[in-house]
Amino acid sequence: MTSKNSSLKTKTKPFLLKPVGKDYLWGGSRLNDDFAKNIDLSPLAETWECSTHPDGPSRVCGGEFDGMLLPEVLKQHPEYLGTHPSAGLGIHKPDAVYDGELPILIKFIDAKKDLSVQVHPSDEYAAVHENGQLGKSEMWYVLDATSEASLVYGFSRDVTEAALRRSIKEGTLEKYLQKVNVQKDDVFYIESGTVHAIGAGALIAEIQESSNLTYRLYDYNRVDKNGMLRPLHVDKAMEVVNKKASSSPRQPMRVLKYKKGCASELLCRCKYFEVHRLLVNTERNHDLFPFQTDSNSFQVLLCTKGCGMIFLENGESITVFKGDCIFIPADSMALKIHGKMQLLQVNC
Repeated sequence: MTSKNSSLKTKTKPFLLKPVGKDYLWGGSRLNDDFAKNIDLSPLAETWECSTHPDGPSRVCGGEFDGMLLPEVLKQHPEYLGTHPSAGLGIHKPDAVYDGELPILIKFIDAKKDLSVQVHPSDEYAAVHENGQLGKSEMWYVLDATSEASLVYGFSRDVTEAALRRSIKEGTLEKYLQKVNVQKDDVFYIESGTVHAIGAGALIAEIQESSNLTYRLYDYNRVDKNGMLRPLHVDKAMEVVNKKASSSPRQPMRVLKYKKGCASELLCRCKYFEVHRLLVNTERNHDLFPFQTDSNSFQVLLCTKGCGMIFLENGESITVFKGDCIFIPADSMALKIHGKMQLLQVNC
């Protein structure tokens, strides 16, 4: 007969992740100020909260894997990703040998200044031209925005390659760009091939394919910390960018669904990932919100507001603060969430 303790050992436990920071020149200080990241970078433009990408892998914070890089943990325990094809390499690299790689990457982005006008390649293009890397489609959830904040989303009208090249050379590309005002709680899905840029004043949570491929078309003639112009990637951009006019992005219809201690809504569903917003509030009646992954896929919880606790079936607990990122392996032990907080729930 299997004892309760031995059966618990077969179930996986969640763990906190420690991010890697990036000091891109357009960043600010809000990720340290608002999210207490305590990363010694200025500016602090991005924190890669859940990442196995070689340009910035996350580390586990606490528990039996404390201090280990996330890809090292997943390489030892590929079962943590789950059985669904898109949870592991699946639809991304069906013939590859698993090396501890997640198919997604989750970030916080603080745009104190405008990001460059850029485009990302598709999986198919990257596989051929970028040594088998993934392309990049992404979702932005706006955590905060100034009244003047905007973003670039595609072209306002059809353009030709000749016109684009001429406008980039002359510094007039902006006349072709579709600019959209943004406000807190907006959601945008940016498919690979779509020219785009986050504008100054936006604080963003980004869920994307695990890729760091960016082709810059225009960067406002800015120089980096060494006084050098940042490189453009015009030739590659021309091969992947969608030159047709983009329709104005509309906010998706969102319906709150209520459960004991939590309301949830779907923000985005695509072939790469699914994102829900969870509004946990168990303080009034001391309810606990039950949560558990199945064998199908891992899940990631990103706390964007408030704080709380995650209670594990084995008696352990994890304290969660604004800005924390929790990785929950597939087939987890039963969990209960308590507190008043907003979480982004991400799975493949």
